[in-house]
Amino acid sequence: MASRPYPWLNPALTVGGLAPLLMLAVQGPRGDLGPNAIEAALNQTGLFALVLLLASLACTPLRLVFKWTWPARVRRTLGLLAFTYALSHFLVYAVLDQGLALGAILEDIGKRPFITVGFTALVLLVPLAVTSTNRWVRRLGFPRWQRLHRMAYVAAVLGVVHFLWRVKADLTEPLIYAAVLALLFAIRAGEAIRKRRARAAVAARNAA
Repeated sequence: MASRPYPWLNPALTVGGLAPLLMLAVQGPRGDLGPNAIEAALNQTGLFALVLLLASLACTPLRLVFKWTWPARVRRTLGLLAFTYALSHFLVYAVLDQGLALGAILEDIGKRPFITVGFTALVLLVPLAVTSTNRWVRRLGFPRWQRLHRMAYVAAVLGVVHFLWRVKADLTEPLIYAAVLALLFAIRAGEAIRKRRARAAVAARNAA
């Protein structure tokens, strides 16, 4: 059996993807994150979570547009890295910012919309991370597994909204991510329309 090309791709992506998180863990206690270390950690973990989530969602559009096959092999790694950063983002908030004060955390989730949507995005990512293995694909069956993992798009929309609502001044950066997500939606929608038309054409030929 021929080996897969680029066998180093996922290990290299994992190491490179976790490196910023490890740097934060080192820099934070040393006081290298500036006068507001918690805010810096929140910003960096949240941004990496969104970037990695969008990267995971870009794998199929890249195949559709450029006919590349290698992105599909890193999609799972990208998704798990996105979940890792999203969970780290929440833990920085819950542990370092709120001191694990459950009442204050629940009040924030209930009353502050940008926290509500961010927490909802994290909750949606949990079953996707849990069911990311081949064993879960077999257990659920690929169609059900695929439908479940489409929630990643919902989580991405909520992540972009969380970013937009959290930013108080310049909206340029979150709007760029919103535009990237809209482009990914457009490519997937275009492919769905193409497939529907192809099926309709086949049905018309068979009926003729």
